[in-house]
Amino acid sequence: QVRVVESGGGSVEVGGSLRLSCVVLGYVYCKSGMKWYRQAPGKEREEVSSIDTRGGTSYLDSVKGRFTISQDNAKNTISLQMNSLTAEDTAMYYCALARCSGTYDWGQGTQVTVSS
Repeated sequence: QVRVVESGGGSVEVGGSLRLSCVVLGYVYCKSGMKWYRQAPGKEREEVSSIDTRGGTSYLDSVKGRFTISQDNAKNTISLQMNSLTAEDTAMYYCALARCSGTYDWGQGTQVTVSS
């Protein structure tokens, strides 16, 4: 059974930084990539960033230049370095494993709170 586990959330002041990590536990036959999503209270879940198996990345426009996604395939982990955080980045952040079948395995989420 595959488990996706996030860590690294917390509270930070505006302008601060946080680094989220995500580890995939268990055997995955085929994955197409990994993604970070977030969901703020009263809002829909949105994709923040993704990285495919070849290292290709994508970012939500509002985080471009501030967030950086990276992966360590040997350790089955990805990270999201978040800099210059704003109050609008406050949300629950979720890591997702994208399987080749098109299905996702989700983590439980980690809370990021940015306050002024």
